[in-house]
Amino acid sequence: MRKLLTKAGLFGSVSVAFGSMWWSQRKTESDQITSNSADASPASLYELKLVQILFRHGARTPLKSMPDVVEAQWVPTLLEAPPHTHINYVVTDLKGGPQPPSPVEDSYRRNILSGGSFSGQLTTLGMQQLYELGEKLRKRYIEETPFLSPTFTPTEVYVRSTNIIRTIESAKCLIAGLFQQKQKDIVSIQTTEAENEILYPNYHGCKLLKDLSGPRWAESSTLPGIAADLQSILSALGIAAHQHVDFILIRDDMVARETHGLSSPPVLSFLRNTVEERAVDMMCHLYEPSKREKLQLSVGALLHMLLDNIEKKLQDNSAEGNRKLFLYSAHDTTLIPCLMALKIFDMKWPPYAADVTLELHQHRQTGDAFVKVSYIGRDQLIPGCSGVYCPLQEFKQVLSAYSLSSELYHSRCNSTGGLTEP
Repeated sequence: MRKLLTKAGLFGSVSVAFGSMWWSQRKTESDQITSNSADASPASLYELKLVQILFRHGARTPLKSMPDVVEAQWVPTLLEAPPHTHINYVVTDLKGGPQPPSPVEDSYRRNILSGGSFSGQLTTLGMQQLYELGEKLRKRYIEETPFLSPTFTPTEVYVRSTNIIRTIESAKCLIAGLFQQKQKDIVSIQTTEAENEILYPNYHGCKLLKDLSGPRWAESSTLPGIAADLQSILSALGIAAHQHVDFILIRDDMVARETHGLSSPPVLSFLRNTVEERAVDMMCHLYEPSKREKLQLSVGALLHMLLDNIEKKLQDNSAEGNRKLFLYSAHDTTLIPCLMALKIFDMKWPPYAADVTLELHQHRQTGDAFVKVSYIGRDQLIPGCSGVYCPLQEFKQVLSAYSLSSELYHSRCNSTGGLTEP
């Protein structure tokens, strides 16, 4: 079965963060380097201290089907869990208590797709994708570099997910692949209430973000180029003009079908590139990466948490200081603004199981701290950093325009005015 489960796909959780709400702007140069040996300094000069991985869930059923188009058959057999992805795990809140309610997941359960499956559900293929990501991490951090124990150890590994079944199951499958189903203790996957979630842009929990983004989203489909292309594609698909359809919805259904080998309207094969480009344009229009305001409110608290984990590791005087690996199971709508804040967004939608990895290293001779960022397994030269191994102070300076402490994040979210641009 595993050989049958190797297709890659794209898209994710747009409805998680405000229905179908998002972005457009012309591509700017990201000046990223994607070589695994981009630095002059050999890796042997650096000691790995901490790994943090923010990853997108695996392939799933669509969030919504295109109207007036023959639907794919999303039968329940497409969602069966492979035996090798099973582990012993529990889902809790951030303090170890019962799993909070999930109004987002409840909304998916009210939408039954043709074939009988719910919308937004991780499929067998998606489970395999995360299992294989776990295997890649095992090769990197256990076999090639003996950094992690070969068996899951809760004192070494922290796992957090958005409180949505597909991300929880994705975290489970990654752990199964990383540790080959070997565990010393039950795996705890932590979640939080929807209103307090920081692992995606929280339009329900952050009033200012909702207020600022609403008008941008409403106008995104009416921009001249986007509007003209949308009208052409709706006409080609035979979708009635009164239907509420945008490029993100079309892309979501299209990619989900392609990934699972299900039939799509033949005309989409000729229009695929336009759909991809315009969906990204809409995202950029919403996030406005040339400004810091929406990126701050979208992922500022998350970025601050990642930086805080680094500081605690360097201080090494707390339970968090003993951690070696932080895993965060999230969405495409998490990765896109994070990539924008790092100035390495390549104007391509993050595929299923895409990951952004932050490694903390210490120079063996000087003791200085460095951060190395990779995206989908390729090292990145972050603009503002002097090398792929980025001195920690330079890395903190790069993120300083976007990182928000929890207190400042909540204060800004509850304010009525925007931020002052530098």
